Amino acid sequence: MQVDGVAYRTIWPARDGRAVEIIDQTRLPHSFETARLETVDDAAHAIRAMRVRGAPLIGATAAYGLWLALRADPSDAGLDAAAETLVATRPTAINLRWAVDAVVQDVRPRPRSERAEAAFAKAGAICDEDVAINRAIGDHGLHVFRRAYAAKTGDGPLNVLTHCNAGWLATVDWGTALAPIYMAHDAGIPVHVWVDETRPRNQGAALTSWELGRHGVPHKVVVDNTGGLLMQRGQVDLCITGTDRTTASGDVCNKIGTYLKALAARDNGVPFYVALPGPTIDWSLDDGGQIPIEQRDGREVTHLTGMTDRGRIETVRVTPPDSEAANYGFDVTPARLVTGLITERGVADASRDGLLGLYPDRARPAAE
Repeated sequence: MQVDGVAYRTIWPARDGRAVEIIDQTRLPHSFETARLETVDDAAHAIRAMRVRGAPLIGATAAYGLWLALRADPSDAGLDAAAETLVATRPTAINLRWAVDAVVQDVRPRPRSERAEAAFAKAGAICDEDVAINRAIGDHGLHVFRRAYAAKTGDGPLNVLTHCNAGWLATVDWGTALAPIYMAHDAGIPVHVWVDETRPRNQGAALTSWELGRHGVPHKVVVDNTGGLLMQRGQVDLCITGTDRTTASGDVCNKIGTYLKALAARDNGVPFYVALPGPTIDWSLDDGGQIPIEQRDGREVTHLTGMTDRGRIETVRVTPPDSEAANYGFDVTPARLVTGLITERGVADASRDGLLGLYPDRARPAAE
């Protein structure tokens, strides 16, 4: 995507061949800065501190993290230690383990002298595949948006509500839930996006709004609890979110607050779509209740960081000093509340049969 006329991915190899560079998302929206990752510990910290975030992007970062690790220690012990370190950074998103496993399986059979180079190539392939997948998600989602706009009664734009950030900042490029929005906008469909702030880290207010503004997509930021009111008043034509892990039966784990939007959408007859790449499907799970839910530092709830009117970045406490906070990062939306899953292979019902219709290669072999 473009930032001030310059094409960027969210992660890329440094020109000197000794590191990878990222967009530091903790600095947005007030400052666009890049950072350099030179070691596996740098990569792990970037994931844990959410300098990079979004299921596809943390997977890509972990893949490059293994390359950085193998440059320093290409032994089996070094490979295993690096993989363990990276997988432990964020427990909910399945793409992280998927990417780590993909690199480990590729390099383990190789001589030590070839491992780092092979890991670098595999990480690059994972990034290129992610871009192609997200572009395809956008194409399939565009058909959904065309139908929704054609079915819309009355004047005005197609009003879309989204939650958290599932744009190009959450992937290597294009994004998942925002890819159809970009493509619809570019195709001339008038789109207006209601952007949930997404407390406590405010990925919607800080990142989604920044992305949409750079692309020229009309939008308004709303507090997280506004969605239900907007749906009651007929001001939302469809909802679309991303996901960090989707079960084989179609349950969707996404940023905390997604479940409440799905409930409001069902109560008001608003279609609720989820956009996801194939690697985000956890074929080993049928029940979303089995997905581990990340619990993060309570300080993310008790404190807010932003820019003052004088242009200074400051952090302030918004709760009493003696009040503790619970900070659950994700929730699970049952498949019954999901209208459709938009993938790189098409749009599926949120069910095992629906997903297997697009991914027949993942069908379990019949018992002999």
